[in-house]
Amino acid sequence: MKHGKNYKNALAKYDSAASYELPKAVDIVKELKYAKFDETVEVHVSLTLGKGQSVRDTLVLPHQFKGEKKVLVFCTDDRVKEALDAGAAYAGSTEYIEKVKGGWLDFDIAVATPDMMKDVGRLGMVLGRRGLMPNPKTGTVTTDIASAINELKKGRVEFRADKGGVVHLPVGKVSMDSAKIAENVQALINETMRKKPADAKGDYIRSVSISSTMGPGVWVDYKVGE
Repeated sequence: MKHGKNYKNALAKYDSAASYELPKAVDIVKELKYAKFDETVEVHVSLTLGKGQSVRDTLVLPHQFKGEKKVLVFCTDDRVKEALDAGAAYAGSTEYIEKVKGGWLDFDIAVATPDMMKDVGRLGMVLGRRGLMPNPKTGTVTTDIASAINELKKGRVEFRADKGGVVHLPVGKVSMDSAKIAENVQALINETMRKKPADAKGDYIRSVSISSTMGPGVWVDYKVGE
């Protein structure tokens, strides 16, 4: 991959082969920033996963960095008021299913009660491609609408290992306090460890690195403080 002058200059400012304790790694990422916008800090956790093994869950990061999310709740009419009172931007059944079918996507997260999934499932071609399909594994198919909305508005996020066994997750902005970014990174590491498959062999976590949107990656000595 070809990189520009700014990237190469950033790369020359630190030892890219070394691993750093988490607080220091975060400081380096912030020092390497060169874009004119407030870059996102991302963490990448490489896992050793065997055939058929996967890692997927949700967590609420200790420190939020994104604007308030619009939540759409697919529910029967008798639960619309409950959903709206809990903070949903939109709530309903047939009318919203038809709107989404027509291409309307003015929301960030979709939640559905179990009894609505038969109809919501037909939106797979629209919602699935955008990662918006409600799923019991991520807590977005539930009878407890209020709790789900509360956690989602606090910033509950989903993490999952890709086909290469790597978990990627945005955890902050370079403008954030370093300690807050580090706490968010550690929260993901802790949750990833908690989801370790019972039959996983060898070193479960192979490596952890963090980077800004445009900057180079910094290796994290993730075992420090475990």
